[in-house]
Amino acid sequence: MYDRNWAKVDVATVPEIHTELPGPKSREYHARAAKHMKGYSSQVTLFPVAFESGKGCTLTDVDGNTYLDFSSGIYVTGLGHCHPKISEAVAKHANQLMNCHDFTTEIKMRLLEKLASITMGDLNGIQLYDSGTTAVEAALRCARAATGKFEFLSFWRDFHGKTMGSVSCAIVDKSQGMRAPGFFLAPRPNCYRCPFGMTYPSCRCFCADHVDAVLKNETSGQVAGIVLEPIQGWGGSVVPPDEFLPKLRRIADKYGALLITDEVLTCMGRTGKMFAMEHWDVTPDITTLGKGFGNGFPVTAMCVSDKYKESVEKISASSSYGGNPMACAAALASIEVIEEENLCERSVHLGEVLLKRMEEMKARHPIIGDVRGKGCLLALELVKDRTTKEPFEEGGREVYQKAFSKGLAWVPAGHILRLSPPLIMEDDLALKGLDLIDEAVAEVEREYGY
Repeated sequence: MYDRNWAKVDVATVPEIHTELPGPKSREYHARAAKHMKGYSSQVTLFPVAFESGKGCTLTDVDGNTYLDFSSGIYVTGLGHCHPKISEAVAKHANQLMNCHDFTTEIKMRLLEKLASITMGDLNGIQLYDSGTTAVEAALRCARAATGKFEFLSFWRDFHGKTMGSVSCAIVDKSQGMRAPGFFLAPRPNCYRCPFGMTYPSCRCFCADHVDAVLKNETSGQVAGIVLEPIQGWGGSVVPPDEFLPKLRRIADKYGALLITDEVLTCMGRTGKMFAMEHWDVTPDITTLGKGFGNGFPVTAMCVSDKYKESVEKISASSSYGGNPMACAAALASIEVIEEENLCERSVHLGEVLLKRMEEMKARHPIIGDVRGKGCLLALELVKDRTTKEPFEEGGREVYQKAFSKGLAWVPAGHILRLSPPLIMEDDLALKGLDLIDEAVAEVEREYGY
């Protein structure tokens, strides 16, 4: 048994900064890499640090500076960097058998049995992959095979990946290109920025009624699936009103479409439940898992209801790397850690602590228009004016950079700043992270004359 205190740190010693940030080695390494590496994320473009190691809730760069991690490797390392149980499991299989295509191994058998035992309802038809977008593409093909239909409806500003079908489900940036034919978009419920100009709850969740109208009037009636993130990730931790997902389940059934939930970002305790859909007690027909599923090791899954699982046999579902022994070991160990350490409950508690403090920050800072989230999936939305709600894009970039320069590694999305701390983070460490954000927000407000 590993030492449960393996990730504890003295809050007084983190962050620990020795150089200007990014440091000289970080700048050198990034410049050399950038000659060849193209297409960096906004995280890196805005703050090109080069990391060397991670432990628990901290990251250390090549210059010896230690950061507090509020990103979990962009929602991935929810159990902390290099969790000993997971690292040991991966190492064991790296030394034993790294890949054997989709043949059965003992560790794969155990993972499949464990995953089937914890998924909602009868989502027992499973295939394993190595990226979120691959799992989503498989879900789309499976829905077509199961229904004999070909169209899909998805939602504004959801994110499903970077391959053709995934991009077609949700273009979050016009640079991603055109959507494929047969894909339709509906407004996503966002009560802070209602696309219909309504106010909740007097709107009676009109956004769900609009989905019905889109299916009826814009499609050809050949909708194979309705695809969505239960809670938006890239779009800014947007939690739907409680009525929305139950209504969507009924609408999918009405039109004979499968309900497909993309839980690549929201699974494995991130929102306070093993799967975010559990918050609404709504079972999808297909779900996809990833990110925290392997706590950093690239492993994802598509889980299909028993009713449709034979459709998986029709789509050539296997992959070269999916379900390799190292991946299965990482995923199984991650599930066991979540259960053994009661990390779903921990996520709920930490989210409550952080949201309370974020509400206090909102009351003091005029540029914070909204704070929201569930569990350890949180966001602050910056605005130039609370009445007009005009997005404060430049302010978002500067708050991100200023907090990072103080030693906080986290995630931007324009004017929305995303918080995804590891589920294992202690309260005092998490509140220190918000202290750094608080300081950065105050500095930006002074610069812009608020």
